[in-house]
Amino acid sequence: MRKIKGLRWYMIGLVTLGTVLGYLTRNTIAVAAPTLQTELHITTQQYSYIVAAYSACYTLMQPVAGYVLDLLGTKVGYAVFAVLWAIFCAATAMAGSWGGFALARGAVGAAEAAMIPAGLKASSEWFPAKERSVAVGYFNVGSSIGAMLAPPLVVWAIMAHSWQMAFIITGVLSMAWALCWLVFYKHPKQQTKLSDEERDYIISGQEAQHQTGNTRKMSALEIIRNRQFWGIALPRFLAEPAWGTFNAWIPLFMFKVYGFNLKEIALFAWMPMLFADFGCIIGGYLPPLFQRWFGVNLIVSRKLVVTMGAVLMIAPGTIGLFTSPYVAIALLCVGGFAHQALSGALITLSSDVFGRNEVATANGLTGMAAWTASTMFALVVGALADTLGFSPLFAALAVFDLLGAVVIWTVLKNKPISELTPTVTAPQAAVARS
Repeated sequence: MRKIKGLRWYMIGLVTLGTVLGYLTRNTIAVAAPTLQTELHITTQQYSYIVAAYSACYTLMQPVAGYVLDLLGTKVGYAVFAVLWAIFCAATAMAGSWGGFALARGAVGAAEAAMIPAGLKASSEWFPAKERSVAVGYFNVGSSIGAMLAPPLVVWAIMAHSWQMAFIITGVLSMAWALCWLVFYKHPKQQTKLSDEERDYIISGQEAQHQTGNTRKMSALEIIRNRQFWGIALPRFLAEPAWGTFNAWIPLFMFKVYGFNLKEIALFAWMPMLFADFGCIIGGYLPPLFQRWFGVNLIVSRKLVVTMGAVLMIAPGTIGLFTSPYVAIALLCVGGFAHQALSGALITLSSDVFGRNEVATANGLTGMAAWTASTMFALVVGALADTLGFSPLFAALAVFDLLGAVVIWTVLKNKPISELTPTVTAPQAAVARS
């Protein structure tokens, strides 16, 4: 059988496409929000309940999704969740009140909780450690591309057809991808089109905890009790409100503060997401460069990227100092770049720190921490945006990220768990229990 050169990059491309469509379905509601406020008389606070419903269900399902992915495997597990979010997204078209939207978007959020853990798990399967941040950068760029495509696509669907058609189209696209995933994705060990040379390159470059499958899987409770978990979970808790705000509130921010119409939203709302794409890619390439330039190890190089992103997040925090909408968009572009650079580093840390058997569970738990904060902040925005304004809320996001950078340097140790605790193999664990 003919071998495909560089097959790992085709696999991460497939993962990236799934992330694109997942975030396209997620951001459909944000772009449609001004129309829903006008046609269905949904208030800003009611819209925040819809956003919070998505975030809350996404949050609660993070550890469950991670566990299911570890149980069913990347291929089957991710396909199940993708089919579900496609169905629930299309079903949003039947909603007629904010309660109906909250129910439908909550279901979408629950299914999409598997998206990032699945991408991380696929990256840990297909890439050596030195390339993993690049791989995560590529699949994470899908989140920005999906958010970037949402304004023009959703505005076109609304203006040419209806807001209902926007949800149906994005749901159908996700269903098509889920079928492609089932057909084309395979683990490197089962992929017959992978060359022996590339397979050896992948395996030899992985950490010990990813090379073998005989290590005992840590329970969720053991993961939560570990200091390394909190060194990742707390910074993600502090960082995620920014991305939740960028995804759910930028179109409504432009509509309410600057009076943008649908066409203007389609013209400008995608720009911060384009720079977020750059942040994903550049942030993925920076850790290997930092290792080479500064002689630091893998985990320290990720910390440096997080710190750089946190400092750049000061830019959107200053939006209240300017009156021009174009300056605001430019500052949001810097924020999009900054957040996705640091977010990619934080997500990748789970695969650097935890073993293959628990990486999806660990990422699901850290994601749960992140999305708890995003849910809370969505409710804060809904309660205060019409009275206090958006500017203090953007300033708070900058402070959160700076605090996260402090936490990651003080809590997270610079070694994976396998080097901090003795490795326990399955036979040893059985002897210990007897």
